[in-house]
Amino acid sequence: MRHVVLSLAIAGLLAGAACRPSTRGGLSEAQTSARSGQAPPTDSNVKTEAKPRIVFLGDSLTAGLGLSRDASYPALLQRKLDGRGYRYEVVNAGVSGDTSAGGRRRLDWSLEGDVKILVVALGANDGLRGLSPQDMKANLSTILDRAAEKKITVILAGMEAPPNYGADYTRQFRDVYLELAKQYDVRLVPFLLQGVAGISGLNQADGIHPNARGAQLVADLVWAALEPALARPAAVTP
Repeated sequence: MRHVVLSLAIAGLLAGAACRPSTRGGLSEAQTSARSGQAPPTDSNVKTEAKPRIVFLGDSLTAGLGLSRDASYPALLQRKLDGRGYRYEVVNAGVSGDTSAGGRRRLDWSLEGDVKILVVALGANDGLRGLSPQDMKANLSTILDRAAEKKITVILAGMEAPPNYGADYTRQFRDVYLELAKQYDVRLVPFLLQGVAGISGLNQADGIHPNARGAQLVADLVWAALEPALARPAAVTP
């Protein structure tokens, strides 16, 4: 039963791509400058003091498909940061339907500015399409390498593959995140949808994407990995 639930939870991530504007040639301003409920920069606010950034690089789960922009889990984390006095700008770089290869291709753009922390939440669509775990590992490795070059702290959020590709594929897929977290010594959220996937009361009508309550639980899960990074004296602006 757990495998059936997990398969349903993952199986619609690509469907969200049809519900979003095309991202060919780059993300739209509304998607790429999303600042957890804040409006895109204007002449009146562009001169405000710049804050170090936390970038969330992901797919429809990160973009908040089906939710208002201020209800996505990155937006909820922005409010949590603000409420605790941390001075960070959250950048939601989630694109529906994106794979690890797509995230790799737009990484340099996503890391513009003073990025201090990168949350990598990619791979669900790789699993849905049955793409090679080795290729996914190579894509994620490139992302982690570039983050390391820029001295950016990384939090890696894992995903589970649908069971219909077989036990070996599922194991190899899961091992990618475990191996990369160990190799690069980065914080790991083993399963981004832990405690949310397959629970009807925590998901939208599609049974796939978290509703507002489910997004809050995802935010809480990510916060547990994010908060220790913020505790570093050099990471928090007084």
